[in-house]
Amino acid sequence: MDTNCFGLAQTKYALVHEWFTPKATGGSELVVKEILECVNANLYALIDFESVNPDSYLYQRQIGTTFLQHFPLVRNGVQKYLPLMAIAIEQLDLREYEVILSSSHAVAKAVLTSPHQLHICYCHTPMRYAWDLTFDYLEGDKRGSGITGIATRYILHKLRQWDVISANRVDYFIANSHHTARRIWRCYRREAQVIYPPVAVARFNKLQISSSEKSEFYVTVCRLVSYKKVSLIVEAFNQLQKPLVVIGSGSDINLIRQLAKPNVQVMGLQPQDVVADYMAKAKAFVYAACEDFGIALVEAQACGTPVIAYGGGGALETVKDIRQNPQTGTGLFFPVQTTTAIIQAVETFEQVASQISSEQCCLQAAKFSSPRFQKSYQEFLDKCCSEFYDHN
Repeated sequence: MDTNCFGLAQTKYALVHEWFTPKATGGSELVVKEILECVNANLYALIDFESVNPDSYLYQRQIGTTFLQHFPLVRNGVQKYLPLMAIAIEQLDLREYEVILSSSHAVAKAVLTSPHQLHICYCHTPMRYAWDLTFDYLEGDKRGSGITGIATRYILHKLRQWDVISANRVDYFIANSHHTARRIWRCYRREAQVIYPPVAVARFNKLQISSSEKSEFYVTVCRLVSYKKVSLIVEAFNQLQKPLVVIGSGSDINLIRQLAKPNVQVMGLQPQDVVADYMAKAKAFVYAACEDFGIALVEAQACGTPVIAYGGGGALETVKDIRQNPQTGTGLFFPVQTTTAIIQAVETFEQVASQISSEQCCLQAAKFSSPRFQKSYQEFLDKCCSEFYDHN
């Protein structure tokens, strides 16, 4: 499906993302995949190791990269070269394209464009470590203290200045939630159209288990890093003495394993089929982070599994609290990120669980399907092309 901008028979599109590696295949990468279903675009990124990965949908695809592609250990994460990322993204030469599409959670939106080029950015988040999660990252990192800490804070200060400047290179912003749209306004003073990201709802629907057939364990699935607050969930279930399964990997995995009592099973990173199976069988999915959107919460509901989540961020747009929505509720929220609040939420859930149907969970998840994303994205792209062409 090709949108023809500027009255051209064949509009040339470039799609820019931060990085493509087997170790980063989350929600933002799924957005890239779905955009490519709408638009025939050439791909660019800081680094690419997916085009040589036989298991990737990008296998053998031509992807333009930057000088960071050849730096040591970059396959395991380009973030270690944070001070160079801004310079690197500005080296991508996109002069041959009429429309630039970016999928950005860090620097992808900062590509250099000309006045005749239309730039539409799907913003997953203003870069967290430079803005509202700065202190969380510094607190949990050895680079956040001493002389190194001063240097790191200076780099982040300059990065915030550059980030605001680079936001002015975007003609239209798309946000993945109203929560993210507010953060885009807070950081850049730019309006953003909300288009929820695609979730593989149909794949999870096949695993739906009725509420009466659910197992007794609870599950949480995420990267095990500090801001996800998994330690709070583990501590809560230690006190509750209820079975909990923790799936994921990250810098906090050893801490989580040390905290876990026998009723908590820490499985580490698991294949997608295993994750989906545990999600489908769980009594409820528990989540304590403040996410910009939170795809895992929708995936759980697509399996027919209720959600117990922190009542902030994107969760407020994807989960319906049974206490406010008696007929259509799909879970419940806890008000603060504390062990006590999680314990109280689980105890309340035990009392109201019978009121939440797996069918309602699936209906709620259907609002975030891939076809809905593609339709909304295509319509917004057409609108932007029309407006931009009329004024140029």
